[in-house]
Amino acid sequence: MFGLDINIVAIFALAAISTAGLAYGLLFSRIEAEKKAASRMRRVQAAETDQGKAKAARDRMQELSKRRKSVQDSLKDLEKKQQEQTKRIATTLKAKLVQAGLSISIGKFHVLCAVFGFFVFLLSLLAGWGLIISLGAGFICGAGVPRWVVGFLVKRRMNRFLEEFPNSLDIMTRSIKSGLPLTDALRLIASEGQEPVRTEFQRVVEAQQVGLSVPEACARMFTNIPLQEVNFFAIVIGIQSQAGGNLSEALGNLSRVLRERRKMRAKVNALSMEAKASAAIIGALPFIVASLVYLTSPDYIMILFQDARGHLILGISAFWMSIGIVVMRNMINFDI
Repeated sequence: MFGLDINIVAIFALAAISTAGLAYGLLFSRIEAEKKAASRMRRVQAAETDQGKAKAARDRMQELSKRRKSVQDSLKDLEKKQQEQTKRIATTLKAKLVQAGLSISIGKFHVLCAVFGFFVFLLSLLAGWGLIISLGAGFICGAGVPRWVVGFLVKRRMNRFLEEFPNSLDIMTRSIKSGLPLTDALRLIASEGQEPVRTEFQRVVEAQQVGLSVPEACARMFTNIPLQEVNFFAIVIGIQSQAGGNLSEALGNLSRVLRERRKMRAKVNALSMEAKASAAIIGALPFIVASLVYLTSPDYIMILFQDARGHLILGISAFWMSIGIVVMRNMINFDI
């Protein structure tokens, strides 16, 4: 009985294996065809997916290209406007007075120059310098010294603006991140900032109140503060208004760039200080030697001022001295 059961099981097992083998042999081609069809379907679907991804990537690239072109066009337009504005500003006396922070008119400035020149002329006459020398001294002091003072005030005000401008940009960045609009951030600097940044931002706010847009008002700041840093700020505001973007991030990056520029300028000045000191000593040495010779032996040097040949020597010396000073100045003057 037990042996019979094993034989029956073996027969059933062999029958099952034979049936499965026969079915597999008969259905092998169909199974392979289905596998190949499924594989082709997966490849087609993957290709469609890849095409969709490629199309999406192409669309993104086209969008980025359009945005880049828009930014480049905006930069060109802003640069063209800045160049035209710079040509209009140039170095007029009225612009210099505004840049120096002086509230006097051109007429009052000319009156002060004339009064100062006449005062120096009278002092020269009282000192016994002679009419011609007194006229020359009065003309130089009346026409040259006030303009030099204005230039000195302009340079000092520009330096103070550069010191405070990055701090103001940081305040604007934090204000915009906290949810304030750009106009409110500008008003915050106009009311709470430090001079001379506060005065310039007050002018920006006043320009907005008379109808100018924010980019146009910021671009007008370059009229009173002709610095590249202000130009950068106007460009950032103009691009953000036309192309969009994260303004707080852009202003933060601009503030960091301005600080790095200032550090680089200070480093260059420190490295070139030795050359500047050497140039100052070399430039002052002829005058120092002439003064010492005049104090010790006046008759020996006065022949240069009394004889025609001495006048020729002084003229040639002054010419070559001027060339040397200009060359040294260009060698030690670095633009950053």
